[in-house]
Amino acid sequence: MIHAVLIFNTSGVPRLTKFYSPIEQSAQTLVEKIYSLVSSRQSELCNFLDAPELEPYLKPKDGDGEKLRVVYRSYATLYFVFVVDIAESELGILDLIQVFVESLDNAFENVCELDLVFHFDEAHHILSEIIQGGLVLETNVNEIDRAVQEAARARKESFASANPLSLGGGGAVGSRSAGLQTPLGWLAGRLTGVGAR
Repeated sequence: MIHAVLIFNTSGVPRLTKFYSPIEQSAQTLVEKIYSLVSSRQSELCNFLDAPELEPYLKPKDGDGEKLRVVYRSYATLYFVFVVDIAESELGILDLIQVFVESLDNAFENVCELDLVFHFDEAHHILSEIIQGGLVLETNVNEIDRAVQEAARARKESFASANPLSLGGGGAVGSRSAGLQTPLGWLAGRLTGVGAR
């Protein structure tokens, strides 16, 4: 199971944090602890390490005291870190980090730290397309991108339909609201029987 997904910069400032297990102590303390573990490692060492020192911070859902492992990858000025239990494959999680980064790259065209700062909601949405409740849902980058684009299109259509000043189809001003009725008009029609079926 995946217990946490974190992205922080080389200074240790968190840019995305998502916990799938209850936190026993401060989230900031946990992020600082993980940063100290990851940043102190030499670049020639492997990208995963056992982390028994994190067990007091994260309580697994089933509470059986599983051993925790940190799997991370560094891209430019960002660390992508997954905290998992020992049942997860380290290479599989490294692959999952790659899928996450590729999905972010596709959404932001070469993702950078500022994209995560200013579009944190979209970054969380991409993560939720990949992982839910600590379990992997999707690993196909094309499917993830399609789902994110559909959600963005639906959000844009929702905003446009909720905006009374937006121009509807046909290009005529006010054509969007031509068939719409006010709540008072609808109620009056119902009371007089005009709109009754």
